[in-house]
Amino acid sequence: MSKVEAFLTKEEEQEIIAAIRTAESNTSGEIRVHMEATSTKDHFDRTLEVFHMLKMNNTKDENAVLIYVAVKDKKFVIYGDKGINNVVPNDFWNSTKDIMQNHFKNSNFKQGLVEGILKAGEELKHHFPWQIDDENELSNEISKG
Repeated sequence: MSKVEAFLTKEEEQEIIAAIRTAESNTSGEIRVHMEATSTKDHFDRTLEVFHMLKMNNTKDENAVLIYVAVKDKKFVIYGDKGINNVVPNDFWNSTKDIMQNHFKNSNFKQGLVEGILKAGEELKHHFPWQIDDENELSNEISKG
């Protein structure tokens, strides 16, 4: 079993997907989680690459958020597209990262991801509330590389 496959149980993955659905239920924003074992590139640069690979840069309101996790490297990055990045408070991504990191330090990976997703969802809801014509533009499934 690879590092990525062993990182979360199937049940934990389903809880994360449920958190994404909950977070997206009140917003036009989109949230994705991508996990891979390692990256030979700088983790921020790899996050941008994955963001584009998953076509997250094509959302109508430029309000997609990617949580990238390099399991073996013990690194993660939260990246928000320019629509959301332009309206959140300056310390928002750092405070979200801190919440997640506190859980990760205690090996509570699922809970860290769930809380990061829900926090991002609340902020998205505030700036991009759900509209009657909104549709889910991106998959809620966890992508793996």
